[in-house]
Amino acid sequence: MRDLFDKARAAAPCILFFDEIDSIAKARGGGQGSEAGDRVINQILTEIDGVGEKKSVFLIGATNRPDVLDPAVTRPGRLDQLIYIPMPDLKSRLSIFRANLRNSPIAPDVSLEILAKVTQGFSGADITEICQRAAKNAIRQSIEADVERMRLAEERGEELDEDEEVEDPVPYISRLHFEEAMSHARKSVADSEIQKYEEYVRSLKGGSDDGEGIGVSDLDLAADADQDAARGDDIYA
Repeated sequence: MRDLFDKARAAAPCILFFDEIDSIAKARGGGQGSEAGDRVINQILTEIDGVGEKKSVFLIGATNRPDVLDPAVTRPGRLDQLIYIPMPDLKSRLSIFRANLRNSPIAPDVSLEILAKVTQGFSGADITEICQRAAKNAIRQSIEADVERMRLAEERGEELDEDEEVEDPVPYISRLHFEEAMSHARKSVADSEIQKYEEYVRSLKGGSDDGEGIGVSDLDLAADADQDAARGDDIYA
Protein backbone atom coordinates (compact mmCIF):
# COMPACT_ATOMS: atom_id res chain seq x y z
CA MET A 1 0.00 0.00 0.00
CA ARG A 2 2.85 2.38 0.82
CA ASP A 3 4.51 1.67 -2.53
CA LEU A 4 1.24 2.33 -4.34
CA PHE A 5 0.84 5.78 -2.82
CA ASP A 6 4.54 6.54 -3.36
CA LYS A 7 4.10 5.83 -7.06
CA ALA A 8 0.96 7.97 -7.16
CA ARG A 9 2.73 10.92 -5.55
CA ALA A 10 5.65 10.52 -7.95
CA ALA A 11 3.29 10.47 -10.94
CA ALA A 12 1.07 13.35 -9.75
CA PRO A 13 -1.29 14.57 -10.96
CA CYS A 14 -3.01 11.20 -11.03
CA ILE A 15 -6.09 9.32 -9.89
CA LEU A 16 -6.08 6.28 -7.63
CA PHE A 17 -9.21 4.21 -8.14
CA PHE A 18 -10.07 1.44 -5.67
CA ASP A 19 -12.75 -0.89 -7.03
CA GLU A 20 -14.60 -2.93 -4.40
CA ILE A 21 -12.93 -0.84 -1.72
CA ASP A 22 -14.99 -2.64 0.92
CA SER A 23 -12.69 -5.65 0.47
CA ILE A 24 -9.79 -3.74 2.07
CA ALA A 25 -11.59 -1.11 4.12
CA LYS A 26 -14.10 -2.99 6.22
CA ALA A 27 -14.90 -1.72 9.69
CA ARG A 28 -12.13 -2.53 12.15
CA GLY A 29 -12.51 -4.66 15.25
CA GLY A 30 -14.21 -7.55 13.49
CA GLY A 31 -12.93 -10.06 15.99
CA GLN A 32 -10.41 -12.86 15.74
CA GLY A 33 -8.37 -12.86 12.56
CA SER A 34 -9.03 -9.20 11.75
CA GLU A 35 -5.60 -7.89 12.82
CA ALA A 36 -4.19 -8.03 9.28
CA GLY A 37 -7.22 -6.23 7.87
CA ASP A 38 -6.99 -3.58 10.58
CA ARG A 39 -3.37 -2.94 9.68
CA VAL A 40 -4.30 -2.48 6.03
CA ILE A 41 -6.98 0.06 6.92
CA ASN A 42 -4.62 1.93 9.23
CA GLN A 43 -2.06 2.08 6.44
CA ILE A 44 -4.67 3.35 3.98
CA LEU A 45 -5.76 6.10 6.37
CA THR A 46 -2.16 7.12 7.00
CA GLU A 47 -1.42 7.30 3.28
CA ILE A 48 -4.60 9.25 2.50
CA ASP A 49 -3.77 11.78 5.19
CA GLY A 50 -0.21 12.00 3.89
CA VAL A 51 -1.10 12.84 0.30
CA GLY A 52 -1.23 16.54 1.15
CA GLU A 53 -2.60 19.48 -0.79
CA LYS A 54 0.61 20.01 -2.76
CA LYS A 55 0.29 16.66 -4.47
CA SER A 56 -2.57 16.33 -6.97
CA VAL A 57 -3.51 12.77 -6.12
CA PHE A 58 -7.24 12.11 -6.28
CA LEU A 59 -8.75 9.07 -4.57
CA ILE A 60 -11.90 7.36 -5.80
CA GLY A 61 -13.44 4.24 -4.33
CA ALA A 62 -16.35 2.14 -5.58
CA THR A 63 -18.41 -0.28 -3.55
CA ASN A 64 -21.79 -1.93 -3.44
CA ARG A 65 -21.44 -2.45 0.31
CA PRO A 66 -21.10 1.07 1.74
CA ASP A 67 -22.57 -0.11 5.04
CA VAL A 68 -19.50 -2.23 5.86
CA LEU A 69 -16.89 0.49 5.28
CA ASP A 70 -14.89 1.69 8.25
CA PRO A 71 -16.35 5.08 9.28
CA ALA A 72 -12.87 6.60 9.37
CA VAL A 73 -12.51 6.09 5.61
CA THR A 74 -15.40 8.43 4.81
CA ARG A 75 -14.55 11.18 7.29
CA PRO A 76 -13.93 14.74 6.02
CA GLY A 77 -10.60 15.07 4.27
CA ARG A 78 -10.62 11.47 3.10
CA LEU A 79 -13.26 9.83 0.91
CA ASP A 80 -15.81 12.36 2.07
CA GLN A 81 -17.82 13.03 -1.10
CA LEU A 82 -20.27 10.17 -1.31
CA ILE A 83 -22.08 9.71 -4.63
CA TYR A 84 -24.87 7.23 -5.12
CA ILE A 85 -25.12 6.03 -8.72
CA PRO A 86 -28.57 4.54 -9.30
CA MET A 87 -29.57 1.97 -11.90
CA PRO A 88 -29.59 3.37 -15.45
CA ASP A 89 -32.74 5.23 -16.41
CA LEU A 90 -34.46 4.98 -19.80
CA LYS A 91 -32.11 7.40 -21.55
CA SER A 92 -29.04 5.70 -20.06
CA ARG A 93 -30.24 2.22 -21.01
CA LEU A 94 -30.79 3.36 -24.58
CA SER A 95 -27.25 4.76 -24.66
CA ILE A 96 -25.88 1.46 -23.33
CA PHE A 97 -27.69 -0.49 -26.05
CA ARG A 98 -26.36 1.86 -28.71
CA ALA A 99 -22.82 1.65 -27.36
CA ASN A 100 -22.85 -2.15 -27.26
CA LEU A 101 -24.35 -2.49 -30.75
CA ARG A 102 -22.59 0.39 -32.49
CA ASN A 103 -20.53 -1.99 -34.68
CA SER A 104 -23.21 -4.65 -35.10
CA PRO A 105 -25.67 -4.95 -38.02
CA ILE A 106 -29.16 -4.59 -36.59
CA ALA A 107 -32.30 -5.58 -38.49
CA PRO A 108 -34.73 -2.76 -39.32
CA ASP A 109 -37.47 -4.38 -37.22
CA VAL A 110 -35.40 -4.08 -34.02
CA SER A 111 -36.27 -1.07 -31.87
CA LEU A 112 -33.62 -0.17 -29.32
CA GLU A 113 -36.12 2.22 -27.73
CA ILE A 114 -38.46 -0.68 -26.96
CA LEU A 115 -35.58 -2.77 -25.64
CA ALA A 116 -34.59 0.09 -23.37
CA LYS A 117 -38.15 0.36 -22.02
CA VAL A 118 -38.54 -3.33 -21.18
CA THR A 119 -35.19 -3.49 -19.36
CA GLN A 120 -36.27 -1.26 -16.47
CA GLY A 121 -34.18 -2.21 -13.43
CA PHE A 122 -31.40 -3.83 -15.46
CA SER A 123 -27.80 -2.80 -14.86
CA GLY A 124 -25.33 -1.90 -17.59
CA ALA A 125 -23.77 -5.36 -17.31
CA ASP A 126 -27.20 -7.01 -17.65
CA ILE A 127 -27.90 -5.06 -20.86
CA THR A 128 -24.45 -5.90 -22.21
CA GLU A 129 -25.18 -9.59 -21.64
CA ILE A 130 -28.42 -9.28 -23.64
CA CYS A 131 -26.57 -7.69 -26.57
CA GLN A 132 -23.84 -10.32 -26.51
CA ARG A 133 -26.31 -13.18 -26.34
CA ALA A 134 -28.31 -11.77 -29.27
CA ALA A 135 -25.12 -11.46 -31.33
CA LYS A 136 -24.14 -15.05 -30.45
CA ASN A 137 -27.59 -16.23 -31.52
CA ALA A 138 -27.09 -14.63 -34.93
CA ILE A 139 -23.62 -16.13 -35.31
CA ARG A 140 -24.90 -19.56 -34.29
CA GLN A 141 -27.70 -19.38 -36.84
CA SER A 142 -25.25 -18.33 -39.55
CA ILE A 143 -22.93 -21.25 -38.76
CA GLU A 144 -25.83 -23.69 -38.78
CA ALA A 145 -26.91 -22.38 -42.19
CA ASP A 146 -23.41 -22.89 -43.59
CA VAL A 147 -23.26 -26.42 -42.20
CA GLU A 148 -26.63 -27.21 -43.77
CA ARG A 149 -25.49 -25.80 -47.13
CA MET A 150 -22.39 -28.00 -47.07
CA ARG A 151 -24.47 -31.05 -46.14
CA LEU A 152 -26.88 -30.51 -49.01
CA ALA A 153 -24.02 -30.00 -51.45
CA GLU A 154 -22.41 -33.22 -50.27
CA GLU A 155 -25.68 -35.13 -50.74
CA ARG A 156 -25.95 -33.86 -54.30
CA GLY A 157 -22.32 -34.75 -54.96
CA GLU A 158 -21.39 -31.13 -55.63
CA GLU A 159 -18.03 -29.67 -54.76
CA LEU A 160 -18.16 -26.29 -53.10
CA ASP A 161 -15.88 -23.55 -54.36
CA GLU A 162 -14.17 -22.02 -51.32
CA ASP A 163 -13.45 -18.82 -53.28
CA GLU A 164 -17.07 -18.39 -54.29
CA GLU A 165 -18.79 -15.50 -52.60
CA VAL A 166 -21.89 -16.69 -50.79
CA GLU A 167 -24.58 -14.39 -49.50
CA ASP A 168 -24.63 -14.24 -45.73
CA PRO A 169 -27.71 -16.20 -44.59
CA VAL A 170 -27.93 -14.09 -41.42
CA PRO A 171 -26.89 -10.54 -42.35
CA TYR A 172 -28.48 -8.92 -39.28
CA ILE A 173 -29.12 -9.42 -35.60
CA SER A 174 -32.88 -9.81 -35.81
CA ARG A 175 -35.82 -9.32 -33.52
CA LEU A 176 -36.00 -13.09 -32.91
CA HIS A 177 -32.37 -13.11 -31.75
CA PHE A 178 -33.15 -10.40 -29.19
CA GLU A 179 -36.34 -12.13 -28.06
CA GLU A 180 -34.39 -15.32 -27.40
CA ALA A 181 -31.75 -13.31 -25.51
CA MET A 182 -34.43 -11.59 -23.43
CA SER A 183 -35.92 -14.96 -22.49
CA HIS A 184 -32.68 -15.66 -20.59
CA ALA A 185 -32.23 -12.12 -19.24
CA ARG A 186 -32.17 -11.47 -15.53
CA LYS A 187 -31.67 -8.59 -13.15
CA SER A 188 -28.39 -8.91 -11.29
CA VAL A 189 -29.45 -6.37 -8.64
CA ALA A 190 -32.63 -7.14 -6.73
CA ASP A 191 -35.15 -4.42 -5.90
CA SER A 192 -34.50 -5.09 -2.22
CA GLU A 193 -30.81 -4.27 -2.74
CA ILE A 194 -31.66 -1.00 -4.49
CA GLN A 195 -34.00 -0.09 -1.63
CA LYS A 196 -31.19 -0.80 0.83
CA TYR A 197 -28.84 1.57 -1.01
CA GLU A 198 -31.45 4.31 -1.11
CA GLU A 199 -32.14 3.92 2.61
CA TYR A 200 -28.40 4.17 3.27
CA VAL A 201 -28.21 7.43 1.34
CA ARG A 202 -31.18 8.83 3.27
CA SER A 203 -29.52 7.83 6.53
CA LEU A 204 -26.41 9.79 5.55
CA LYS A 205 -28.58 12.82 4.92
CA GLY A 206 -29.89 12.51 8.43
CA GLY A 207 -33.38 11.84 7.20
CA SER A 208 -33.97 15.58 6.69
CA ASP A 209 -36.02 16.76 3.74
CA ASP A 210 -33.75 19.72 3.04
CA GLY A 211 -30.61 17.57 2.71
CA GLU A 212 -28.77 19.31 5.55
CA GLY A 213 -26.40 17.45 7.83
CA ILE A 214 -23.73 15.22 6.37
CA GLY A 215 -22.41 16.69 3.15
CA VAL A 216 -24.00 14.34 0.66
CA SER A 217 -25.25 15.80 -2.60
CA ASP A 218 -29.00 15.77 -3.15
CA LEU A 219 -29.77 12.68 -5.15
CA ASP A 220 -32.81 11.92 -7.23
CA LEU A 221 -34.02 8.64 -5.81
CA ALA A 222 -37.34 8.78 -7.60
CA ALA A 223 -38.13 5.84 -9.82
CA ASP A 224 -37.84 6.31 -13.57
CA ALA A 225 -40.89 7.46 -15.46
CA ASP A 226 -40.91 4.13 -17.20
CA GLN A 227 -40.93 2.02 -14.04
CA ASP A 228 -44.29 0.46 -14.88
CA ALA A 229 -43.01 -0.99 -18.16
CA ALA A 230 -43.59 -4.71 -17.97
CA ARG A 231 -41.70 -7.40 -19.84
CA GLY A 232 -43.85 -9.97 -21.59
CA ASP A 233 -43.10 -13.03 -23.65
CA ASP A 234 -43.12 -10.90 -26.80
CA ILE A 235 -41.04 -7.83 -26.05
CA TYR A 236 -42.65 -5.96 -28.94
CA ALA A 237 -46.23 -6.66 -27.88
